[in-house]
Amino acid sequence: MTPGTEMPEQPRSRRQTRAAILTHLLQSGGSFRPPLAKAVRLSEASLSRILLDLKAEGLIEEVRRPAPYVGGPTGLVSLDGAVALAAFELTAQHLGFGVGGLSGELHYTERVKLPKTPTVETVGRVFREAMTSLRDWTRRRRVALSQVGVSVPGLGRLSASVNPIIPCDVGRISDMFGEMFAGVPVEFTNSVVAHATFHRCRTENYPFNDTHLFVFVSHGVAGAWMGDPVETDTLQPIELGHMVFGEGGPRCRCGHIGCVEAYTSLPALAELLGVPEPELLQLGSDWVTAIPISSRVRQELRLRLYRLGLAIGNTLNVKPCHGVAISGWPSLLAEDDRKALVDGVDACLLGGRQHARVSLAFVPPSNGNDPRAALAFAAFCLACRGGMPAASTEAA
Repeated sequence: MTPGTEMPEQPRSRRQTRAAILTHLLQSGGSFRPPLAKAVRLSEASLSRILLDLKAEGLIEEVRRPAPYVGGPTGLVSLDGAVALAAFELTAQHLGFGVGGLSGELHYTERVKLPKTPTVETVGRVFREAMTSLRDWTRRRRVALSQVGVSVPGLGRLSASVNPIIPCDVGRISDMFGEMFAGVPVEFTNSVVAHATFHRCRTENYPFNDTHLFVFVSHGVAGAWMGDPVETDTLQPIELGHMVFGEGGPRCRCGHIGCVEAYTSLPALAELLGVPEPELLQLGSDWVTAIPISSRVRQELRLRLYRLGLAIGNTLNVKPCHGVAISGWPSLLAEDDRKALVDGVDACLLGGRQHARVSLAFVPPSNGNDPRAALAFAAFCLACRGGMPAASTEAA
């Protein structure tokens, strides 16, 4: 190969090409044909042929919109609102579930409360109850589901049946889905991956398009590596919240003492603020103005944020990348308070943020609106397989 020339791009299969189109539409909300063809690296003629198939399959629609410039295109391509997806999102208190569309709108949603001390058996019963309700709803309305997305905290670190966060047997639950929703593709994921997908697909002006670290601070503290937006296997959860600081400190729900999660999770925040956790959850994003914070509490809050920053910086030392998106309660704070987190990253990141060229961005909290994150994940899974049957192995 002549020096300076680029490696030729590998040919894409039909599934990969369709996935590129659907994923772009999912993240952009819609596109005119010329910029869509450019974004997915296709000629307009090739794009037209694939759009014809996608339209015939009921995956996309094209509506007339005013041209973006004189003589410009008037057909806006977007995902079809008639496609139905199911979402199940397990949290510390309940299982939220519902049916929605590719654009994120929910048509039906319910919650089933978890027992105070859940077990594998009781969580299994809660899932069965939720599935039965959702199946009855879809049958009454003759709704055909195209994809199911299931979000489970702590999934993927140990095994399918052992979960240190909420006890549940994913294998058994998967069999339940096979019984009640035969033929419908079902994908399970870690909660942080679902929330990362939600932000990447639903947050306006999301700060990163390339590989970055997403950090979610809620009932737990976790991260996800966000890679190629067309590949589901590039979304990798990491348990950065269970990084232990010293021998002392509060006990974490994982059983260890002094985890960063034990200092910075929502339950830890409620204890620090001196309010019951349900009250903090009920206030939602308004807690920052509704709850007075003394100078002593603010000082401790900043110290905990600094520790969270250290955990993020240590994670970047192990696997460097140039972007970090942080979602959860820290994103609601004033810049003076958030600076403690940024300083923590800077203090332990090899060479500091400036040398490592790391950009930090805070995005709005997404907890408390379940099952929207699981719904975004379901849409992403359907887009990543190009809208084709899950078992399809069609080549280029």
